Amino acid sequence: MNWLNSLIRPRIRSLVGEQKDVPENLWQKCPNCEGMLFHKELAENLNVCHHCGHHMPIKVSQRFEILFDEGRFDKIKAPSVPHDPLKFKDLKKYSDRLKTAQNKTKTDDAIQIAKGTIGGQKAVIAAFDFAFMGGSMGTAVGEGLVRAAEEAVKNKAALIAIPASGGARMQEGALSLMQMPRTIVAVDMVKEAGLPYIVLLTNPTTGGVSASFAMVGDVHISEPGAMIGFAGRRVIEETVRETLPKEFQTAEYLLEHGIVDIVAKRDELHKTLARLLGLLMDPENKNTKRKLNGSGKKAA
Repeated sequence: MNWLNSLIRPRIRSLVGEQKDVPENLWQKCPNCEGMLFHKELAENLNVCHHCGHHMPIKVSQRFEILFDEGRFDKIKAPSVPHDPLKFKDLKKYSDRLKTAQNKTKTDDAIQIAKGTIGGQKAVIAAFDFAFMGGSMGTAVGEGLVRAAEEAVKNKAALIAIPASGGARMQEGALSLMQMPRTIVAVDMVKEAGLPYIVLLTNPTTGGVSASFAMVGDVHISEPGAMIGFAGRRVIEETVRETLPKEFQTAEYLLEHGIVDIVAKRDELHKTLARLLGLLMDPENKNTKRKLNGSGKKAA
């Protein structure tokens, strides 16, 4: 008989009481300030740390609910494309990587499209899911953006792109790089129709995505602290042989240097987009001008 387990341990438990097990998934650590966040409170705060304001990733479906009026929208299915056109294989088959990502995210690829209204104005949103292979841009993403542009022109709606991507998808080689000019052509369709094209930059927006459709918006909005750029910081420092500022490639740095127009917190994005669309799509609307002024007085 083990007297420690049979006699001593029960006696200690009777004195101090049995400690209940606490589920490990109730809390999450902020990657920026390392503060502990209660999952329920974090979800209520739209995945924004209430300690430091760090904006964490958010599901595309939740983005749609936040941005569209009353959280109401219609999903638009992107055209299907050939999977694994190059029969690519590295440590793992590309087809297997796709299946893994699809099972994980329950989506076909890294882009989702929806339409609805924002501030009463028609809008089509094409949003990236970074959880799907780093939001990388392959042929499916290119087709998705073209489809979103066509839907915007058809419905005389604004097009809003929300990139969250590490760039082109290497497993599709040159086919992936071809999506850069294709997305520019898609954006031009919208602009030629006299419709607004707005980009909401999120963390991260890099590589071929930032080198194409993500940087040709009529207005560029960004979430606070988002990393936005083309090449990585270390690559640039080794190329120019200089130490870059600490805040380099952040939304706030790009706002200061004129590349980003607005930095808005997540809970302010719907109101910000509603004001912009009111100005761009209905500039003569006096109600819109009063809202933009913020005081109820006529804007000058």
